[in-house]
Amino acid sequence: MDTEAKYTERDRSSAPDAGEEGEGSRSVRSSRPSGYLGKRLAGMSWRRAGLLGLACTVVVLLFSHFVVQPFQIPSSSMEPTLQIGDRVLVNKLAYRFGSGPERGDVVVFDGTGSFVQEGLQENPVSAATRGVFAALGLAEPAETDFVKRVVGVGGDRVVCCDKGGRVEVNGVPVDEGYLHPGDVPSEVPFDIVVPQGTLWVMGDHRSNSRDSRDHLGEPGGGMVPVDRVIGRADWIGWPVGRWTSLEPSGAFARVGEAERMPGGAHG
Repeated sequence: MDTEAKYTERDRSSAPDAGEEGEGSRSVRSSRPSGYLGKRLAGMSWRRAGLLGLACTVVVLLFSHFVVQPFQIPSSSMEPTLQIGDRVLVNKLAYRFGSGPERGDVVVFDGTGSFVQEGLQENPVSAATRGVFAALGLAEPAETDFVKRVVGVGGDRVVCCDKGGRVEVNGVPVDEGYLHPGDVPSEVPFDIVVPQGTLWVMGDHRSNSRDSRDHLGEPGGGMVPVDRVIGRADWIGWPVGRWTSLEPSGAFARVGEAERMPGGAHG
């Protein structure tokens, strides 16, 4: 009896009953779905994050294409107003509703056909890649894009230089306080009349700027068609220490409309 009782106790302790076995099985089974569910949730989270990132990129690109585009300054031609590495925010709506570029505006434009020869082509893949990064302000702009200051608009007569060494617009001398220290308004003399629908543009760092003066003898005479203007540079958005708005220049406040003069542009 004693032996049988020991055997019975030993049998009970070594072999789990049906309830315990069921509990263990249920616990194993329940742990699998929780791990699987976690992996599924993690996968969904990564997918959602990727889709969210893609959606944000698309929104930024659309905003950049139609409203405001960052533009990285690649050279010193606009110093001291703009410095190498500055990211300016180009207002693409500035000239969309009937108004046009004004004297003193800092504009970004496509120089194809005026500053750059027609027909220059870039590898489509590299062009698309660069275009995306440039639109986000993370890469230098295309070699056909330029940033300059408008000095003359359609109909203006722009002359350099007067007896005081200043640029004259429609007979009015312009005090260009934005010029790079030590620069003169122009070492190259010129006397031109700006055709309607075009602009005469110059850099603020006159001694280190290739602008309308350098293309006088070429087709177009250095004039930039208004329809090639991408937008007006209204703000410096980066680096943080240079955050500022580009206020309109008062240098041209006294300049009136050009008188009707016979002839076209003069070299």
